[in-house]
Amino acid sequence: MRILVANANTTEAITALCAAAARAAAGPGTEILPATPRFGPVVISSRAENIVAGHALLELLAIHAGKVDGVLLAVSHDTALEAARQLMPCPVVGMTEAACLTACLAGGRFGLVTFGGTETYRERIAQHGLSGRLAGLAGLEATPQDAVRDPERVARLLHGAIGRLAAEGSDSVVLGGAALAGMAPRLQPDAPVPLLDGIACGVRLLEMLVALGLPKPALGSFAAPQGREVGGIDPALAALFRGS
Repeated sequence: MRILVANANTTEAITALCAAAARAAAGPGTEILPATPRFGPVVISSRAENIVAGHALLELLAIHAGKVDGVLLAVSHDTALEAARQLMPCPVVGMTEAACLTACLAGGRFGLVTFGGTETYRERIAQHGLSGRLAGLAGLEATPQDAVRDPERVARLLHGAIGRLAAEGSDSVVLGGAALAGMAPRLQPDAPVPLLDGIACGVRLLEMLVALGLPKPALGSFAAPQGREVGGIDPALAALFRGS
């Protein structure tokens, strides 16, 4: 089984973190293929950047269409998830989607901690239909780059935020952010509730989906497009719109 771990920003260090976490979680026989887009934001921190990253991500996925068995979006905003799920011929899972769905199996309500602002995560959790299961959100006074440059400081901030979320009723806590990939095992011994890494959850969910062998829908909004002409984009992506 080949799983594409697709970053949506152009920071190779974050791609490497996600790939390492994915390999640590993968079962025997699962090959992890990390990929970084050729253009786009260095780090996604605004709605506008997320739109640009969505185009870059879809182009990246199109290059691998038909060559992988599953796709994990290694971006905590689950950037372009619905579009990727429609276009790609294989299962596609978003890392935050995967962690939040897994959290619903680990307890009643969950929390999420991430870098900076939290409102876009609240919106994304609502889009996944899980607002009623959300106990709280916490934003760290740190950046994704800090997780690479000063992981000890970020770990301390995470410990405090996880404790607060647990005290507010979170039965588990999602580590929201591709730059936090692989951090959960390090923090778990001192955490009062289970910690969920979206990369690890996503890999395991993709392994299940691939094993189930579910067909792609032939009708509805997630059926693959046919005969659509989109100009000025990468030829591989244009081909997916044509259905060729």
